[in-house]
Amino acid sequence: MLEPEPSLLERPLGDLRGVGKERQEQLSRLKLLTIGDLLLNRPRRYEDRRRYQSISSLVKGEFAAAHGTIVAQGVNRFHRSRKSVFEFILDDGSSRLHCRWWNLPYLEKYFKIGDEVCVYGKVSSNRPRTIDHPETEIVEEDEQTTHMNRIVPVYRLTEGMPQRWLRSLVSRVLRMAEGAIEDPHPSIVSGEMPDRANAVHMMHFPEDMGDAELSRRRLALDELIDLQISFRKRRVKMLDNAEGQVCKGDDSLMKPFIDELGFQLTESQTDVLKEIRADMETGVPMRRLLQGDVGAGKTVVAASAVLMAIESGKNALIMAPTEILATQHYENFRNWFGALGIPVHLQTGARKLQDEAGLWSPQQKTSGSLTVGTHALFQGKFSVDNLGLVVIDEQHKFGVAQREALVRKGNYPHLLVMTATPIPRTLGLTLYGDLDVSTIAKPPAGRGRVRTFVRETDKLTKVWQFIRDQIKEGRQAYVVYPRLEDSDLKKGLKAVVDEHERLKRDHSELSFGLLHGRMSADEKNLAMRNFSSGNIQVLVATSVIEVGVDVANATVMLIENAEQFGLAQLHQLRGRIGRGAHDSYCILIANNKDQAVWERLNVMTETHDGFRIAEEDLRLRGPGDMLGQDQSGQLRFKFADLVNDLRLVEQARDIAVSLV
Repeated sequence: MLEPEPSLLERPLGDLRGVGKERQEQLSRLKLLTIGDLLLNRPRRYEDRRRYQSISSLVKGEFAAAHGTIVAQGVNRFHRSRKSVFEFILDDGSSRLHCRWWNLPYLEKYFKIGDEVCVYGKVSSNRPRTIDHPETEIVEEDEQTTHMNRIVPVYRLTEGMPQRWLRSLVSRVLRMAEGAIEDPHPSIVSGEMPDRANAVHMMHFPEDMGDAELSRRRLALDELIDLQISFRKRRVKMLDNAEGQVCKGDDSLMKPFIDELGFQLTESQTDVLKEIRADMETGVPMRRLLQGDVGAGKTVVAASAVLMAIESGKNALIMAPTEILATQHYENFRNWFGALGIPVHLQTGARKLQDEAGLWSPQQKTSGSLTVGTHALFQGKFSVDNLGLVVIDEQHKFGVAQREALVRKGNYPHLLVMTATPIPRTLGLTLYGDLDVSTIAKPPAGRGRVRTFVRETDKLTKVWQFIRDQIKEGRQAYVVYPRLEDSDLKKGLKAVVDEHERLKRDHSELSFGLLHGRMSADEKNLAMRNFSSGNIQVLVATSVIEVGVDVANATVMLIENAEQFGLAQLHQLRGRIGRGAHDSYCILIANNKDQAVWERLNVMTETHDGFRIAEEDLRLRGPGDMLGQDQSGQLRFKFADLVNDLRLVEQARDIAVSLV
């Protein structure tokens, strides 16, 4: 049976006239393999060549477009070498312009005296006025120019490929593809949005810069709709296959748990719990994202959801990205659930569930249990029967595949994922578009204030005097450095291992502990236990403490080289203090005096609103730096801009819901 002919957009670029083997290899390096790839190759910028300048007004060092008539041309050859220069002289009535090309004598046959020519390039001399190797185009009657007298696209190139050649190829392919570009979402065409074919043409050769942005928005909307449709299809497929885990609960465990907390749940926490219960009491698997600011009380809400599952005779899993956080959760849940007779187990790379059977769990009074762990929960042979709920903390540290691997440990259990700090709405709708979202808007009352200061390195002596004063009052402190080892003092970058030793020497009256990611699990746990018990007054650490560390007596956080951290990470680190009744202090030491750095860090002094900080962090750093490569790799768009396209993301979601 003969295979169907590929569509025009699927045809290899190597089939086109003028695209030989060498050019095809160059296009391939740019990941341009088919006509469709070329048509969706977004220009990296545009040059406005619509306004010609008089030759007499051209200024050395500036780029300019000019046009005139060739009044002289020829090749000068250097007798003692093979070098040559081809030159023509352009006259526009105001003055003359010399255009030169070195070692390209064959150009002589393309230009003749009397030709009207447009040129664009950088003026290299004023006496005489000269442009070396300009872009040129001979003006033909009744023929639109490709490279001049318009807004011109400038593309990403690879070695050996001229910009002019690629632009000419795009122009030719656009004419070939007329009528071949189908609209995948014709319903979105309106007075505001062009159809896809027009959008593609406008992207390459816009009439004005407004057209370029309009085309980007239309093609971005197509990308976002496709993403949202994939989310909807995944959700529909799950619902079609799911047998359902009904976890109504009966409050037999939750009521005594909440009564023993010693504080009232906030209205926001109660509202979120109602949303979770409404999901879990149906036969439809819950897929919910729980977000809230640092210290908003997400863990208590997760604990209540776990109790709903256990009340219904089901088991539950909680996965955390680090052993420190997993151990912290294990300790908290064991303390919370011990009196309720609920077995709590720990499963990490260092400690296995089977090694601890009967050691940590109290006398079992329930048919369900909780297992807390790290990546070990979805790796290897670990499994759990009758799984009703999976909770993933610090979801941004895991990919979708890891989330799905854990869920597959059970028969379509309910899923609750939590973020450490609020995420911008555009990221929430794209990265977690397959999840319903619950937000804890306000943190619990009764906590001390957290004041934030930005200081230069020359204020460190005063800062340490303040830290000593706080410790004399019975408080504790964190000191955070960006590097693990190998301080670079020339650049002012400090490393935690080196600084820990220096601080012990310089402040021998204080007790210091060390915590970083390369320590063994036992070493980390020992450091945390000593800090929690007060045996350590100052914990010197890397950003490993940004999650899972909860010591109410710690009231000072000093972060050196603060400019090395993103705002969201600084906010998360700051969240380690202010967890008790005492006022707390976060001190950011900036080694960089750049004004932009200080403006960014001063955002931390202006607000404690994690939602605002998250949006600002996204604006300043983009999703790649903010999320890391594992997560941001899922959000590689050609056209969509997650900093500014919230309205398009919401529109795409609504369209996807109507289609699937």
